[in-house]
Amino acid sequence: MEYSRKLLDKLSVEQLKIELLRTAYGNGDTFIAKLDPRTLFIWYLFFGFAPWFIYDESILFSLFLLMLAMTINSKVSPLILFILGIGLMSQAGYLFVVSWFFGGNLETIVPLMTLTLKLAIISLASIVVFNSMDPEKLSDGFLSIGMPGHVSFAISYGYRMLPNLMEEYHQIFLSFRLRGKAPETRGFLYIRSIIYFMRIAVRSFYPLILSSAKRARTTVEALETKGYSEALSSQKVKKIKLKHLHFGWRDYCFLSFSILYTLVVFIIFKGVIK
Repeated sequence: MEYSRKLLDKLSVEQLKIELLRTAYGNGDTFIAKLDPRTLFIWYLFFGFAPWFIYDESILFSLFLLMLAMTINSKVSPLILFILGIGLMSQAGYLFVVSWFFGGNLETIVPLMTLTLKLAIISLASIVVFNSMDPEKLSDGFLSIGMPGHVSFAISYGYRMLPNLMEEYHQIFLSFRLRGKAPETRGFLYIRSIIYFMRIAVRSFYPLILSSAKRARTTVEALETKGYSEALSSQKVKKIKLKHLHFGWRDYCFLSFSILYTLVVFIIFKGVIK
């Protein structure tokens, strides 16, 4: 019971909000977080796509170890890793059941494990990159590689608003519970309570959508008052905004280490890229 209580405390809405804020803003002291965002984009361009074209299990496992080390260095939230692990295991299990149903056998596990390993590498690479950049840094990185200003701002704005939306959704959910009537009996396997909470969860989205629409209008008016549209079309403003971005010795060391590690792995295992 004590372990169950601790697990429920970890999965509470308040704890989820704290973990989300820590993921978005609380990792600025790591080595990877101090890198230029363009360096991280270049790094992710390889490790986010190359595993799909690699079929040697030894090379994939070596890349997975590298991603694991990068994840530890980035101080990724254990809750995010837990959710990632549950997702990978459930997907692998689902594919195994489907393949078994259509005539597969135990030999099917090997390609499924290879696929799961590829997904794990790509997922960890994504977590490392986006966990190491706060919303402002991520927005500036996208703007520096030529992405439209509206898109980069929308991503940054979404990052900043997500904790507020979670808090507001939680308050709406609690208000529905206070005004509603819970089932007198929980039913078999808590089925009545589950249906009750599912209904409240769905209904809570409607006030949240209306509130978000009103907030978006106010935000747009405030931005336009400060000359947002004019700033997006000004190259001078863009140059000033991105002036702090530069490649340093950390960026060159990080990319050099990643390239050297990958080359050594391919040389040792003589990987086959099909």
